[in-house]
Amino acid sequence: MRKKEREITDIDEISSIISHADVCRIALSDNNIPYIVTMNFGFQTGSVNRLYFHSAVDGKKLEIIRRNNYVCFEFDIDHQLNPGENACDFGMSYRSVVGWGNIKIITEEEEKKSGLDCIMSHYSYNGGFSYNKAVLNKTIVLRLDISEMKGKKA
Repeated sequence: MRKKEREITDIDEISSIISHADVCRIALSDNNIPYIVTMNFGFQTGSVNRLYFHSAVDGKKLEIIRRNNYVCFEFDIDHQLNPGENACDFGMSYRSVVGWGNIKIITEEEEKKSGLDCIMSHYSYNGGFSYNKAVLNKTIVLRLDISEMKGKKA
């Protein structure tokens, strides 16, 4: 990062940014052609930090993941326009997280449920989720094992 004073390295602050985000953007690469998707997510911390996503069983992102599962992800929150007197004096305040890792398609039913619980917990505080087996069979759960991430405040 060019401006080190803007870098966020504290994992608790990075986790706070992620927990306050509404969506996660995933950047995929298909034969050197970038492809970005915006997704709902769940974040799990521990010995390995992970993100979980859900998807329909078909689609371009799954085709790309099957060929190249190394991805980049991004979150951003707290956007505030900082107007200036002149056009080039304007700025934007925000906090963001960018990271990298490998994403995989989860096939085992219990891990799929755990991943869906993680996603649901991000958006709901109810807990105790149940899943219709027919719907679960039509749902893809993706797990992104994070290898690196860093934050920025501007």
